[in-house]
Amino acid sequence: MKKLFMVLAIVLVVVSPLVAQASGETAGKKSYATLQMYTALDTEEAQYYLDVFEKSTGIKVEYVRMSSGEVLARIEAEQSNPQASVWFGGSNTDHINAKSKNLLTPYKPTTDFELAPMLHADDYSWNGFYTGAIGFVSNTEFLKKNNLQPPTSWADLLNPVYKGQIEMAYPYTSGTAYTTLATIIQMKGLEGALDWWQLFDKNIHQYTKSGSACIARAGLGECAVGIAFSHDIMAKGIAMGYPLVISFPEEGTGYEVGAVSMIRGAKQIPEAQIFMDWCFTEEAQNLFIKYSRLPVNPKAIVAEGAIKLTDITLIDYDAVKMGLAKGEYVTAWRDRIGK
Repeated sequence: MKKLFMVLAIVLVVVSPLVAQASGETAGKKSYATLQMYTALDTEEAQYYLDVFEKSTGIKVEYVRMSSGEVLARIEAEQSNPQASVWFGGSNTDHINAKSKNLLTPYKPTTDFELAPMLHADDYSWNGFYTGAIGFVSNTEFLKKNNLQPPTSWADLLNPVYKGQIEMAYPYTSGTAYTTLATIIQMKGLEGALDWWQLFDKNIHQYTKSGSACIARAGLGECAVGIAFSHDIMAKGIAMGYPLVISFPEEGTGYEVGAVSMIRGAKQIPEAQIFMDWCFTEEAQNLFIKYSRLPVNPKAIVAEGAIKLTDITLIDYDAVKMGLAKGEYVTAWRDRIGK
């Protein structure tokens, strides 16, 4: 009899987790894996969104923050053994480049509105969930001291008064900076853009890894002018009380479609799909109010003071061409500028 009880006890110990799992599923509960992610959004901003996602879905997220170009390089290096399932944020030019290298898995998010053609790849290997334009951020104290108006053209950035006073990121680490390079190339052609940049480089104080780093530095007076996305300038500069002003080139500027993608070989596919669906919900898109990004969900609220694409002059920006040619253009830039 003692032996019988011991056998029954062993069976119960082995079976009980399965019973518990089955009972949980019967009750409508589902357990999820922890979602592994790379993000090109700044850490504080990414955490703000992901905290809400975790509370809404019960899915835990672990992430590594890198600039968009660094994310692309990491995914390419890890393609035989992917270490993350989602690429969250960053200009679609880098996502387009990743698609051309077969690094992404197509997935069409479930939405209650139709994504415009400019907001997704033809096969939905990347999907755009916010937009924003390249602008200039200037320190108002520097402008006043030098009796200057904020720059309103690309030519203004060549003014000798700005020598050693302009900051932006490297085009090969930052989606922001590559969008800037791609804009100049589309306006002037590759050789014309590189000729312009050689002159522009004389006014550069330093290049940074992150596209938004120049904003706070301009606010602190460590440089006079920075080039960044308008939403970052508004949220991370002007809204923070720094003595800054935003302006745009009258002849036209480039813009980004910020994208989210599933990485090929993703290990947490259901979790990745749920996250990508969530990115387009009204709940998620309304979170952009804090960071002045432009939502793509028509039901979402646009932040007060946010610069809409319809408010400024844009060039006819060809994101696909710029994404596919990124390697060529970055190499040409580094060869000429020597960075």
